[in-house]
Amino acid sequence: MRRFEQGALRAAFITSAAIFLPLSGFAQTANPANAPTIEQQVDLLRKDVRSEKKQIIAANLKLTDKEAEKFWPIYDRYTADLVKINDTKYALIKQYAEQYGSMTDEDLDKSAKQWLGLDESVAQLRVKYLPTVRSVLSAKNTALFFQLDRRLVSIIDLQIAAALPLVEP
Repeated sequence: MRRFEQGALRAAFITSAAIFLPLSGFAQTANPANAPTIEQQVDLLRKDVRSEKKQIIAANLKLTDKEAEKFWPIYDRYTADLVKINDTKYALIKQYAEQYGSMTDEDLDKSAKQWLGLDESVAQLRVKYLPTVRSVLSAKNTALFFQLDRRLVSIIDLQIAAALPLVEP
């Protein structure tokens, strides 16, 4: 973590934790009239995280002006492609949070396959963008970008996993 700013990582973690902590209550109890819906909570998380993620990456890559000019449009395309995958992820989260107590074996099998498919899609997206990012950044900055991306996505995924109730045997 030579260049990675510990404070920035902690801020991203705290932000995602603060937003996702209410999800567990949503899944377990009726939603009071004033409480944000799961969809509103997820939308808020997505906006905040995309902004924070870009800031953290910018603070850690230390790009030259020439590199930045070429990299950020690629990053924006990558993020747009990732958002498409995450649209499916957040729809799955919403469905699970609303139905987890009444899901059949068939529903659970389908859900497990969808989660694994989403993980695979994100990995394939990274593989797809690796040569494009490498064409404009050094090998070290390319590796650092993908390390940062994976860490930040992992933080978010951990918060999601911690907030959603487990299936009861």
